[in-house]
Amino acid sequence: QVQLVESGGGLVQAGGSLRLSCAASGRTASGYALGWFRQAPGKEREGVSCINGVDGSTHYSHSVNGRFTISSDYAKKTVYLQMNSLKPEDTAVYYCASERECLAPVDMWGQGTQVTVSS
Repeated sequence: QVQLVESGGGLVQAGGSLRLSCAASGRTASGYALGWFRQAPGKEREGVSCINGVDGSTHYSHSVNGRFTISSDYAKKTVYLQMNSLKPEDTAVYYCASERECLAPVDMWGQGTQVTVSS
């Protein structure tokens, strides 16, 4: 069974940067996708970014496009989310997820890591 473990969350001032990491362990399907979702208090969980394992293509939500960058090291089964120019509205719990491909239903969730952006 696949397990996903996130790290790298924390408190940062607006305009600052953070880098999240997600390490997958266990049996993973070839060519799977890894993505990031977030959930702010009182709001629904939303997709942030995703990278396909087959071709490395990436997806970003409109709210983070141009500020966040997703990358992966599939040999290490790790995906990263570089978050720059952070805004208070980026405050949320960030979850790593594995999918058959980007935009497909999530197969497995990580436990989440808190990101707090102060104004």
